[in-house]
Amino acid sequence: MLLTLTRLLAAVVLAITLLAAPAAHARSGTQVTIDGARKTLADLRHDKAFGTAAHAMHQARAVLIVPRLIKGGFMVGGEGGNGVLMLQARDGTWSNPAFYAIGAASFGLQAGLEQSELVLLVMTQKGLDGLLHDHFKIGAQAGIAVATLGSGVEAAISGPTPPDIIVWSSSTGVYGGLTIDGSIIRQEPNDDSAWYGRPITTRDILFGRLDFPRAAALRRELGSIG
Repeated sequence: MLLTLTRLLAAVVLAITLLAAPAAHARSGTQVTIDGARKTLADLRHDKAFGTAAHAMHQARAVLIVPRLIKGGFMVGGEGGNGVLMLQARDGTWSNPAFYAIGAASFGLQAGLEQSELVLLVMTQKGLDGLLHDHFKIGAQAGIAVATLGSGVEAAISGPTPPDIIVWSSSTGVYGGLTIDGSIIRQEPNDDSAWYGRPITTRDILFGRLDFPRAAALRRELGSIG
């Protein structure tokens, strides 16, 4: 009887451990993304190429921060990474982060590996509406204008028809340049639930003005730019 009870207890402990492992992994993964987003914002603030367009941050409706976008392969390539989307209110304050993922696949003669930090400045309501729809495909949405920082885009920001999304990236590796055309951006509700400790929607995070102290440092880092 005692042996049976011991085995039953061991089975229960094992089941709890197996069930808790994915949740613990998700929590640690989201913290890595948050810490990486803070580092990316620090890199962005010190990048001379971004300096002349820093005022765009004040005009942005939202910002998507992807601290580690990986692109690589031989003959078959792909790119992917995790990040957070944060919404800017009319008073200039930033929402808590909602977790997102970006991914794409490409085929052709290619070799190498590239790792990039990526920031998307969402300048218009049209661009924000695109990101609020799950599985938003960049370049496939009618009327969504995407511009890469540089090449005179700073002047376009202040023009009558600014780009819907402005891309900043900092890359290392052997690929010639980073393009996100054709990339799919999707919401990550499991990561949201892991980070906030309960089921929660992307819209609740971005528009609900939650009191969540764990996100305070990231919000301050974002608010310090510009």
